Amino acid sequence: MDAILLQDTRKKKMRLTLYTDYSLRVLLYLAHKEDGAATITDLAEFYNISRNHLVKVVHSLGLKGYILTNRGRHGGIRLAHPAKDILIGSVVRATEPDFDLLECFNPETDQCVVSSACKLKGVIFNAQSSFLNVLDQYTLADMIAPKSGSAFKSIPIKQHA
Repeated sequence: MDAILLQDTRKKKMRLTLYTDYSLRVLLYLAHKEDGAATITDLAEFYNISRNHLVKVVHSLGLKGYILTNRGRHGGIRLAHPAKDILIGSVVRATEPDFDLLECFNPETDQCVVSSACKLKGVIFNAQSSFLNVLDQYTLADMIAPKSGSAFKSIPIKQHA
């Protein structure tokens, strides 16, 4: 008998948290800036995101070593490393709260009665590993690399004087 594929892409989708989304956006913005420095206000206005959310994201990215933050008149935020050295997979791993796609992924919360004999866990784990392995093939620099007719050049990123 052939396997049946039931698909309704309108209802459920695997997705990363907004926190990870905002983290990647902050890093992309900083990587694209020619002078490298930005403010949280620049980011909030550019992406139309709550400044309060970005304060938390920027603080965390600083603690994790992805960005440098300086206060004061000539302060701002900038990448702590060249964009070519920042793996997208690394950022996703660092900003997602967990990767427990199934209850059984976490031995502390696993209550599934078939967990020890279930093969689904391995399949989902392999899919998740493949997802992260693909992200590990790309750097932040790859995400901003100019292509012929690149739309990225048309993004109005503020350059500070």
